Amino acid sequence: MKTDRRSMEMFEYFDGKDYPGRGIMIGLSDSGTHVVIAYFIMGRSENSRNRKFDLEGEKNLIIHPVNAEKVTDPSLIIYRPLVDLGNTVVVTNGDQTDTIVNCLNEGGDFETALSTREYEPDAPNFTPRISGILQIKKDAPCTYKLSILKKHSKTSDECDRLFYVYEAEAGKAHLIHTYRGSEDGVLLSFDGAPIELNIGDDNIQKFFDDLYKAIDGENLISLFVRFIDVKTGEISTKIINKMEE
Repeated sequence: MKTDRRSMEMFEYFDGKDYPGRGIMIGLSDSGTHVVIAYFIMGRSENSRNRKFDLEGEKNLIIHPVNAEKVTDPSLIIYRPLVDLGNTVVVTNGDQTDTIVNCLNEGGDFETALSTREYEPDAPNFTPRISGILQIKKDAPCTYKLSILKKHSKTSDECDRLFYVYEAEAGKAHLIHTYRGSEDGVLLSFDGAPIELNIGDDNIQKFFDDLYKAIDGENLISLFVRFIDVKTGEISTKIINKMEE
């Protein structure tokens, strides 16, 4: 599935969105030399705000509690958001990361893995599971997929499984996040295709700073950005954990 929405600037898109929830962005730098991956988490309750990003080894990302004694329910907040398998990178907003990685290791694919999962059981919000997979190719265009698993409607427990496939385009990225707003105190699931955003040059610090400023607010907990050199595989990573500030 493809989107016909025009490309937007990050500041333009996030303006007025106080709680987009958790979000995944994948794209290609303006010069086409670096793959760009971003992941952010937000939280309002003490349990969900008690989190931080850490690197697991040199490449993978894991979430740990800031204070382990304050964790009341780790099931939906402690997981590995990103696993780097070399030419393939998996990024998600939950423990479906491991479902996808295990399926790939057994010869399966992204879609097959997610066919076994559904939205989170956190009534009444029923938070969508969002996932991405990136294929890095030195001599061919990089490709990536984004997915959302969400509750079909207020009156149906059926799970909608939507997939979007992209060929990386220099200067463009696609963003998907969990929430689009709220109604009567209930968070509303992201609706429609991923958002196409304009991204800048190969300066990871500038991109990180711009994205942080665009989404910053009292509910932002952590932000992760990674640039991967398409030719050499060299990685650069930036992380901020607001609960440690």
